[in-house]
Amino acid sequence: MKIVESNDPKFKEEFNTLLGRGKMDIENVEGIVGSILKEIKRDKDSAIKAHIKKFDKWDVEEEKDLLIDTKKMKKAYDSLDAKLKEALHLAYNRIYDYHKKQLPTSWLNYEDNGIVLGQKVTSVDRAGLYIPGGKAAYPSSLLMNAIPAIVAGVKEIVVCTPTPNGEINELLLAALHLCKIEKAFKVGGASAIGALAYGTESIPKVDVITGPGNIYVATAKKMVYGEVNIDMIAGPSEIGIIADANANPSFLAIDMLSQAEHDEMSSSILITTSTEIALKTKGEIYKELEKLDRKEIAHSSITNRGCIIIVKDLIEACSLMNELAPEHLELMVDNPFELLPSIRHAGAIFMGRYTPEPIGDYIAGPNHTLPTGGTAKFYSPLGVENFMKKTSIISMSKRGMDEIGHACALLANTEGLTAHQKSIEKRLD
Repeated sequence: MKIVESNDPKFKEEFNTLLGRGKMDIENVEGIVGSILKEIKRDKDSAIKAHIKKFDKWDVEEEKDLLIDTKKMKKAYDSLDAKLKEALHLAYNRIYDYHKKQLPTSWLNYEDNGIVLGQKVTSVDRAGLYIPGGKAAYPSSLLMNAIPAIVAGVKEIVVCTPTPNGEINELLLAALHLCKIEKAFKVGGASAIGALAYGTESIPKVDVITGPGNIYVATAKKMVYGEVNIDMIAGPSEIGIIADANANPSFLAIDMLSQAEHDEMSSSILITTSTEIALKTKGEIYKELEKLDRKEIAHSSITNRGCIIIVKDLIEACSLMNELAPEHLELMVDNPFELLPSIRHAGAIFMGRYTPEPIGDYIAGPNHTLPTGGTAKFYSPLGVENFMKKTSIISMSKRGMDEIGHACALLANTEGLTAHQKSIEKRLD
């Protein structure tokens, strides 16, 4: 794992590599994904069955086998250990309460001349959620995607998740029951995105698709955007940490590994003002690695895509971190709230030594579906508004038209749109 200093002559080259960490080789998989989407659009369920046999290694005998049985969801929920069930409910309630505060409101504004302007906010009719299920199953991702849709008032939620060898995680089944999901399908990868975007005999076409996935899923979402809306194009998970000389190296190490264990392509970047903290953290990382269940994945990630940067002060640390715009940002400093105004770009900010990133993954309340690879400069976390849309409301009175209509007709005339002009003038005195 590299330790670099910002005053090193080669630092700019090293840092540019970090800035490009989120670049996915989408161009190299576009052909494969394009073929998958074309087959789904043309052959629908027949294509899905063929793709499941090829990628997930099980045979779909009948279309009804694609649908996850709601009785199995309830059975899994009822069989949960009491403490696990309690934890699941605690997470659900905290996520729900947080997202309820995000609800946008409709409004009307009445002008003195009788003009009424406003905005009507409504949910989409049908949302499609993609829940990963490859290297690991993520019931937490279901909560984070389903609950904002529920809060938004989406009428129908459709879930797709891969089931390698036809198997599905029991906790995910329980979470489906808790979220009252009635339409969940055993379909993964680009095939699932295509099915949600175009619709098949079994899977209904949706209005918006949300949820994380691998490069094939991300590419498919990019390619169907416009047919449906999407939340974002997310890449491998990542963490950035700003630490001062009083930070705990053991905390820093395990927090960096918490991202590294996700995937070999995950990135863990620590920026610190202390050489001592840098060296101690590196030592702690390789000590903790040996204790992890997913140590091979974490080792590959932390060695090839991890980095510790030593800077002169916290001002420089914030400047570099804003350029990185990480998915998760931990402020492991004495006064994190003093540093907060200096942070402009991050998916989620974790404040202080007792706020590790994993608390946000499961139970704090804010969404864990976040922009990656520097896209936090223009993307926001998944939220209620991803499942809603706004409609403008305009009501003109005769007096209002007389007051502003002449200016409108003039602008229409200037653009050469005569019918526009006359439409206004016919209503004027």
